[in-house]
Amino acid sequence: MRLRVALLLLAAIALASFAGPPVFAALGNDPHEVDLLARYAGPSFAHPLGTDELGRDELLRLLAGGRVSLAIGIAAAVTAAALGTLIGLVAGYLGGWTDRVLMRATDAVIALPLLPLLIVLAALDLGKLGVPAWLAQSDDISLVRIIALAVLVGWTTAARLVRGATLVTRNRDFVRAARSLGAGVPHILLVHILPNVLAPLIVATTLSVGDVILLESVLSFLGLGIQPPLASWGTMLSNAQEMITSAPLLAIYPGMMIFLTVIACNLLGDALQQRLDRARRYGPDLRRAGFRRGVPGSWRRSAGCRG
Repeated sequence: MRLRVALLLLAAIALASFAGPPVFAALGNDPHEVDLLARYAGPSFAHPLGTDELGRDELLRLLAGGRVSLAIGIAAAVTAAALGTLIGLVAGYLGGWTDRVLMRATDAVIALPLLPLLIVLAALDLGKLGVPAWLAQSDDISLVRIIALAVLVGWTTAARLVRGATLVTRNRDFVRAARSLGAGVPHILLVHILPNVLAPLIVATTLSVGDVILLESVLSFLGLGIQPPLASWGTMLSNAQEMITSAPLLAIYPGMMIFLTVIACNLLGDALQQRLDRARRYGPDLRRAGFRRGVPGSWRRSAGCRG
């Protein structure tokens, strides 16, 4: 039940965020269109959620901001998981000095003060770091910067998780058999070890999507995240903080979307973890009992469970 609720909620938010703006654009509606004569308008047929301080449609801004926030969360979580997986596989399989160096580097990143570090890195002037002017001044550079910062501090969880699973898997019989047959290290890592560490990695990646969205919201709220003309839920919160008493709905809408998205990601991660733990616990019993796929409730009867 929890898995279905999380999937339905995430699917609804993602579908509205990614499909909504193109549909409204085709109908002639622009989330960036300014109408100073309609500032702080209440909900109406033309503007279902009202308008903001510049007369822009709040619903369109929410959908456009959701597309940016979700894109950052998914891209950063997947990239950090891929980097952490690579480091964890190499450290866990090779061991020795390679393992020590990589794990000490992981511990060093974990020990860094997260929020002050991100604030300093987000405030750096890319032009003074040698980045070409056309790239440093582009509209999408703030999005790329947030993704890079999230990956920089977010890969450690996947690295430690994959390393621990690799240490257990590398001594199993099928890995020894592949090694004795002359299989190379990349082949063993990708074909024999990686599939056995994917399950907990998927759970950790799902949970990290919500963390990245919160990170982006914090940096955008501080004015160091997504920059105009792009919109995100964090920037909408930042813009609404000065009107919290006169127009509280402008802060409630993006805050509620962040809350629902993070809750849905956490519910999905918890549900996947419970499914995987249950499969790991009852899997051998089900195979010995001749579990048949597609028969409702048969796993309970086969494993001797009730309810």
